[in-house]
Amino acid sequence: MPANETAPSVKKKGRRARLIVLVLVLALFAGLGYGAYWSVDSVRASFPQTTGSLKVPGLTGTVDVKRDANGIPQLYADSDEDLFRAQGFVHAQDRFWEMDVRRHMTSGRLSEMFGAGQVETDAFLRTLGWRQVAQQEYDTKLSAETKKYLRAYADGVNAYLKEKSGKDLSVEHAALKLSDSYQPEQWTPVDSVAWLKAMAWDLRGNMQDEIDRALMTGKLSQAQIDDLYPPYPFDRNRPIVEGGTVKGGKYTPAAGPGSGSPVGSGATSGSQTSTQTGSAADAQTGLAGNATAQGATVGLRTQLGALADTLDEIPAILGPAGSGIGSNSWVVAGRYTTTGKPLLANDPHLSPQLPSVWYQMGLHCRAASTACQYDVAGYTFSGMPGVVIGHNADIAWGMTNLGADVTDLYLEQVKPEGYVYDNKVLPFTTREEVIKIAGGGEKKITVRSTNNGPLISDRSDEIATVGARAPVNSAAPDRGNGYGVSLRWTALDPGKSMDAVFKINRAKNFQDFRTAARDFEVPSQNLIYADNKGANGNIGYQAPGRIPIRTTGDGKMPAPGWDSKYAWKGGKDGNAGYVPQDEMPWALNPERGFIVTANQAVTESGTGAGKYPYLLTTDWGYGARSQRINDLIEAKIKDSGKISTDDMRTMQMDNSSEIAALLTPMLAKIDVSDPDVRSAQKLLDGWNYTQEPDSAAAAYFNAVWRNILKLAFGDKLPKELRVEGSCMNVPEQTTGPADDLAKMVRECGERGSDSAQPDGGDRWFEVVRRLVKDENSAWWQSPAVGRTAAATTNRDQLFARAMKDARWELTAKLGKDQSTWSWGRMHQLMLKNQTIGTEGPGYLQWLLNRGPWNLGGGEATVNATGWNASSGYGVTWVPSMRMVVNLADFDKSRWINLTGASGHAYHDHYTDQTTLWAKGELLDWAFGKDAVDKATVETLTLQPEGS
Repeated sequence: MPANETAPSVKKKGRRARLIVLVLVLALFAGLGYGAYWSVDSVRASFPQTTGSLKVPGLTGTVDVKRDANGIPQLYADSDEDLFRAQGFVHAQDRFWEMDVRRHMTSGRLSEMFGAGQVETDAFLRTLGWRQVAQQEYDTKLSAETKKYLRAYADGVNAYLKEKSGKDLSVEHAALKLSDSYQPEQWTPVDSVAWLKAMAWDLRGNMQDEIDRALMTGKLSQAQIDDLYPPYPFDRNRPIVEGGTVKGGKYTPAAGPGSGSPVGSGATSGSQTSTQTGSAADAQTGLAGNATAQGATVGLRTQLGALADTLDEIPAILGPAGSGIGSNSWVVAGRYTTTGKPLLANDPHLSPQLPSVWYQMGLHCRAASTACQYDVAGYTFSGMPGVVIGHNADIAWGMTNLGADVTDLYLEQVKPEGYVYDNKVLPFTTREEVIKIAGGGEKKITVRSTNNGPLISDRSDEIATVGARAPVNSAAPDRGNGYGVSLRWTALDPGKSMDAVFKINRAKNFQDFRTAARDFEVPSQNLIYADNKGANGNIGYQAPGRIPIRTTGDGKMPAPGWDSKYAWKGGKDGNAGYVPQDEMPWALNPERGFIVTANQAVTESGTGAGKYPYLLTTDWGYGARSQRINDLIEAKIKDSGKISTDDMRTMQMDNSSEIAALLTPMLAKIDVSDPDVRSAQKLLDGWNYTQEPDSAAAAYFNAVWRNILKLAFGDKLPKELRVEGSCMNVPEQTTGPADDLAKMVRECGERGSDSAQPDGGDRWFEVVRRLVKDENSAWWQSPAVGRTAAATTNRDQLFARAMKDARWELTAKLGKDQSTWSWGRMHQLMLKNQTIGTEGPGYLQWLLNRGPWNLGGGEATVNATGWNASSGYGVTWVPSMRMVVNLADFDKSRWINLTGASGHAYHDHYTDQTTLWAKGELLDWAFGKDAVDKATVETLTLQPEGS
């Protein structure tokens, strides 16, 4: 296992060296009693056959699988069904463990693999009902063509599984056999469809913010909460599209510069509003007005805190919730590129996993025909047919999370006979679920749903006491035994997103692309586009997705489920409750010559000219990354007039810190008396605010930033938001006689490390940017701690204390000698094998995990190697892949994956791309047949049975 790897330090090991190391490792375990199970044969038994030929049931013709030096396959077939049947087979060859875990997760059956410890997670997932919704989609929504492809893919997976078990599938499956007779079952088309539900869950929008704001009401005033959720800075950070209008049931992009200001112009000014009805009071869900009345809010805080804990336990396939998860994508028009055709870049920011969530692949018909329609390559999801992000022979596309608010929590008045809705008691919709447990045993649960969605409060003893003292207004019904909590979420309505994948894969122009996007309902993504038509090609953008229309409220806080005024309503054409797809924002060839999407605001909502009439969300990313990309593109065009493929790669690796540029000049002026702290302060002199792995200044600044957040905000947040284990003394009560107020108790944080606050993302950049102008804001007040830390009453005092705390924190972590400090030593990436690599026995984690790698970049930088400032500096999300597509010559496109093609530990392609990825390098991406043949090092021919 590599240790303490900086980006340039790792050398490739040859096959012989790998086997020697593996034999030594296994010999060690033999001495510890594991030798009977762990042999070279056990590890290598599941390695796929990649040369020669294999018989695959169901094929109607041969399929060639051509792999390059990195094990990336390009598939060639004569029919669509053979192509997707082979895709299923090859995915299973390299990634079946990953696929098997995913399908058990999406169906709430992890306990069947891993035992009783997963029962509560399974119960929550069964309550959400992902598998049931996926089944409904397959049965009632998807096209006959899509179903045909899904069945072919499943047939390919099952052909691989035939007569295989245990070590023949993976080391991980072999490990399960040590304690249980686990046997993988057949793959089904619904297993593939359900994967989109997991993807949607991780990209579900502002549900965590909704919970957090509600929890804050127990300790902070509404004005303080507003400080921590400032409006989007439209005057500084440009939205994706500007100036479009909705008229006559259609969205019309602004003419000329309205669909994007010319190079050099600034963004429009203003603050986000909405034409959707509902007052600020409505947005508070009917909660009582006095947000500081802690006694009144404790019931709501208990239920939502428990809900947050439950959410933390659900496996996040794509990444932790919060301001981290996102992505970058941008496309530059041909008139501004060195190639004369568009260049398109994409790097989705997701949770670091081993293997990567992505699998690179090409799907090619040997000859185009009505029976074989695909010639596409890019990034796929193991377990699902088609290409998710990539290009075909005509167009290229990328995705970032749109971030629309597609979830609402509802308080429900629960009675023995049902729930209250518009002064009537309605019966719950119920279903029974049986959770089977590895090793024997089962647990039965009853899932109850209201017309707002499943009652998720049933899944926790604490949440079961929902609303015992929840603050509500005088119009609320009697709380009885307390309120329940239900979840309304767009992904729980059956849709057609799987249809969209195949339509995009074979789109030939922007109209095809937009038509396909109409079906991309969940999760809602920013889709960018480029093609190679005409002299310079075209660039475009489409915002698809199922976005709810709220007739009352804005989705910021839990809503009163007993009042139909808060239901999702509106829309047309049988799609009641959602923004019509014809009215979603789009753009084609904006005048400025480029389009950037990086989770910033799509457009500015409100009334009047140039405003969008629907509220997509109030919780956008705040645009630090997107505006930096805009600035980099504009600067390059002004400097040279043209942008190259390598320029796009360089932009992807930009490590500049916006918050450092804002705060460092202020920190440099702080009068510091302690010589050790003053010495650290001098590291910031002349620093250019870039966070390179070897930068001592970046290490010190980020430690200062973390301590500023802790002192100014973290210690003032309720325990339900603070990171688990962070303890402090607080008053036992906040009202009553002065003598009682003097009593202090120890209070510890309760939130998991990935979602605790303040996380330091670009929302916190904006919070501090606004507050830093007020040197005497109450936020800068921090109490004394013992005899070593004096109380602070203003900004500069708090900054000075943060600088001191940071100095001693880094001394403890990195040593007293500042010359040895570096950001990469603190900001490390560990790649952990899914499930067993995080929860399994220590020896298995040692065998399956890899790292650490010392990285540059950071929060809200373009090179987005995120970290949660409340819990430490370790990397929590990353650019999970990077690609730059050259529309002038697809064979000159470039790509990289976080890990490698293989999911098999100790295979040559397990992590062979990681060090290149860490250095910002890209691999050649062959697409045309001649280029693929030239790059091919191994060919496997899949043949029909009986041939």
